[in-house]
Amino acid sequence: MCCACDDFLSPAAGEGELFWSLDPHVRVVQTKAASELPDTNDFNLKIAASDGTILYDGKYGDSPESLLVKAGEYSVSIRSAAFDAPAFDSPQYGDDQTVSVKGGDEVHVMLLCRQVNSGIRLKFSPSIPETFPDGAFYLCSEKGKLLYSYIEKRIAYFLPGEILLVMRNGSKDEELLKRELAPSEVLTLNLAAPDEAAGGKSSISVAIDTAKVWTTEDFVIGGGQGSGGGEPSDAIGVPEASAHVGEKDVWVYGYIVGGDLTSAGKSVKTSGITKATHLAIAARSSVTAKASCVAVELPKGDIRDALNLVDHPDLIGTRIFVKGNIVSSYFGTTGLKGTSEYR
Repeated sequence: MCCACDDFLSPAAGEGELFWSLDPHVRVVQTKAASELPDTNDFNLKIAASDGTILYDGKYGDSPESLLVKAGEYSVSIRSAAFDAPAFDSPQYGDDQTVSVKGGDEVHVMLLCRQVNSGIRLKFSPSIPETFPDGAFYLCSEKGKLLYSYIEKRIAYFLPGEILLVMRNGSKDEELLKRELAPSEVLTLNLAAPDEAAGGKSSISVAIDTAKVWTTEDFVIGGGQGSGGGEPSDAIGVPEASAHVGEKDVWVYGYIVGGDLTSAGKSVKTSGITKATHLAIAARSSVTAKASCVAVELPKGDIRDALNLVDHPDLIGTRIFVKGNIVSSYFGTTGLKGTSEYR
C-alpha cells in the first residue's frame, strides 16, 4: 500500500506538464540579397528524456502545446533544417535547452532561435582574376570543402570551427588563411593581388572586413522594437498580442488554424467552417485551443473575399501577417478588429 501511494506522498516523483513555445523574435542574419525568412512552422522539434527516450521528433507546427511527463530531466532542441556538411545559402537556426520537471509542476520552455552555424563570403578585387586567371579558391573544413568561383556571391555555410582558405594555381595548392568561426558569425574576406612594387612574399593578400561580420547586425522577425507598427517585418507574435490591447494599426503574425468561433466552445473549429466573417490565428498550426489564438475580424470586401475559410479552407495552416486594432475580447479571446491589410 505504501508503494502504491508513493506518487501522492512524494510529488517530485509524480508527473508534470511540459510546455514549449518559440520566442517570436527569431534572430536572422539579413543581407540585401537575403532569401525568404525561415518558416518556424517547419522547424524540427525534438524532445527527449535523460535516458534517451524520444517523446517528440517532428515539425514544430505539428507539435502539441504540452506533454504530460514523468519527473526528471528533459532536453528540448529545435532546428530550422538539417545541416551536416558545408553548403551555400544554408543558414541554420535553432536552440537547445535542458529543463527539470518536478511532479505536479508546469514547466514552460521558451526557445530563442539564432543562427547556429557559421558563414563566410569571399569578395575578389579585379586584380585577382587578372593575376590568377586559372586560379581556384576552396573553403575547407573537417566536414568537406566548397569551390568559391570568381563570380560566386553566395555565403558559404559551415559548422562552427576552423575554416581554411586554399588557392589552387595550376597544380600547386597554397594555404592562405585559417580562421576560427563562431556560431552565428558571418565573415567577409576581401581578397586582392599583391602590389609587385611592395615586394610582398605572399602570392595573395587577405583583408578581413570586420564591418561585414554580420553577427552584430541582426534582423529580428517581429521587429527590432517589437512595436507591431510600420511594416509586416515589425509584426508581433500571437503570444504578445494580449500585451498590446487597445493599440491600433498593429501587425500580428501567426498561422491560420480555423474559424467559426461562435460555436467552437473551447476549441477552434478546423473543418466544415460556415462563417466568413472571421478566422483564428495561433503561434503554430497545430494549436486548437481558442484561448491560445487571436480571433481576426474579416471586414466585408477584398479581405473577406481573399481570406474567409468558407471559400478557402486550404488556407488553414498558412502563415499570415494581418494589420488591425487589438481588442481584449473577440469571441472569447484576444481579437484583431478592423483588419485593414494582410500579407
